Amino acid sequence: MATNRALIVVDVQHEYFEGPLQVQHPPREESVAHVARAIDVAVEVGMPVAVLQHELPEGSPVFAVGSPGWELHPEVESRLRPEFHRGSKVHGSAFTAEGLPEWLAEHDVDTLTIVGFMTNNCDLATAADAEARGLGAEVLSDATGAIHLANEAGSVSAADLHRTLMVLLHSNFAAVTTTDAWIDAVRSGADLPSSDLGTSATRGRAEFGDA
Repeated sequence: MATNRALIVVDVQHEYFEGPLQVQHPPREESVAHVARAIDVAVEVGMPVAVLQHELPEGSPVFAVGSPGWELHPEVESRLRPEFHRGSKVHGSAFTAEGLPEWLAEHDVDTLTIVGFMTNNCDLATAADAEARGLGAEVLSDATGAIHLANEAGSVSAADLHRTLMVLLHSNFAAVTTTDAWIDAVRSGADLPSSDLGTSATRGRAEFGDA
């Protein structure tokens, strides 16, 4: 059965290009360029596109509605079309955006292609939520991005975090690929290769052993 995709553009907002939530890996300007390419190809083939924005009340330290940080990046803003679904959300999962579940159902979508920010928050939450709803997910690894994190539990660089989450997602929640490979699959009507937890665990033991 052919995959019926929708492109979900998650929170490509100025908040991730400056300030404390600035995306560190992959390089944010490269990531947003890949997001733009994915939008262009989706339009080319007639794929449904949803563009989402994280939104908090006026006066909030980040994502305050109407603030510069809340606004979409120009690479996305300039590509908006009347037929795109627009929605705002206050939680991580894209499924909490207003009207998105109904819009997906109306378009008979069975697979979400996830691009945007962040790898370690809304992208992860969306892919996990898709599984619970019986939908497939794809994550374009070079059209997303992570941040450095440090707290009472420890610290991790954005590069290590992003790489780890891509492996995690591909082991169960999503088919992870590059924008180039996704474009080839879209234009040819092919499904993306995916893994599963058992296969990933077996390959992990072969690489690292039991210790």
